[in-house]
Amino acid sequence: MIKFKLTCKECSKTFDSWFSSSIEFEKLKKLKYINCIKCSSNSIEKSLMAPNVLHSKKDRIKTNNKFNEIKKKIKEYQKFVEKNFQYVGNNFTYEARSIHYNKNKNKKGIYGNASPDEIKDLKEEGIETEIIPWIKDNEH
Repeated sequence: MIKFKLTCKECSKTFDSWFSSSIEFEKLKKLKYINCIKCSSNSIEKSLMAPNVLHSKKDRIKTNNKFNEIKKKIKEYQKFVEKNFQYVGNNFTYEARSIHYNKNKNKKGIYGNASPDEIKDLKEEGIETEIIPWIKDNEH
């Protein structure tokens, strides 16, 4: 497969399209099967697109290093949360409401599990929540 940048001679619109080969493009053009996506003209010219080159090994290493850096920061943040907040599991929405509406209840922060709809409901009630990324210990 080859990708060409196509240009309409009539309206100067440029667009991309894939063809099995340059010969296939010429064949389709001759049969007037290629037309402008804007004005439907058959006066189309092609030029080669820059190839999509796979990243070098050096680029992949940089990407992996960046990923590992981010993963390390998330793990540090997780440890902070685990140390300083109370885990309430699937009771997160109940506990969040209890803290919010019962002014005498312990104000220690909590963390746990909640669905996107539950988070939305809490926010609509004026209860501050945040979604944070969480990496399980068995994930690589």
